[in-house]
Amino acid sequence: MTAITIQHIAAAVSSAKVAMGDLEQVLNEADSKLGDGDTGSMLARLIDRLAEADTATEPSISDAFSKLARAAMGATGSSLGTLLATGLMTASRMTKGREAIPWSELAPLLLASRDAMMARGGAKLGDKTVLDAIHEVALAAEGLNDRVSVAQSAKQAGQVVLERFFNESCKVGRARMFAEKSVGMHDPGMLAFVRLVDAVAR
Repeated sequence: MTAITIQHIAAAVSSAKVAMGDLEQVLNEADSKLGDGDTGSMLARLIDRLAEADTATEPSISDAFSKLARAAMGATGSSLGTLLATGLMTASRMTKGREAIPWSELAPLLLASRDAMMARGGAKLGDKTVLDAIHEVALAAEGLNDRVSVAQSAKQAGQVVLERFFNESCKVGRARMFAEKSVGMHDPGMLAFVRLVDAVAR
């Protein structure tokens, strides 16, 4: 298929919810080395709320993104949750009134969401955060206009970005206080995004 529909969004949320069954403890463990150890639990609660939002009956793809953004804002006050809601609201504004969008527009949506999240959270590219993963996946999807190519490229880009930043230090958030310790570890937000992209791409 050459278009992203409301059904694709609903299916992506469903896939993410299933994936969190295994990911929750993995992400908690990763976060326990650099933070509060609750990234997985927080994200599981948030995605549960997204799944409850039931976007499949929304009249437009913009309405689906907006409903998910509101659900995310109500699910958690965490910085990662706030960034996710910001990205979803950006996607909603960019797709206003449209029932579907070409797969070729996924990259621009991700890049615009990245910029909005950077403005909201204050992090920048290279700080070893979820933003770096979003950036790489967006670049990998540029110019692609079918689901299979986008999925394959996104999965590859996610693995590349994890490997690239593994031996870098975290420069923002609580993890920056353990900058040396963060070398040789995955940023929990980045790891979460990449693993969820893997799940949704399948």
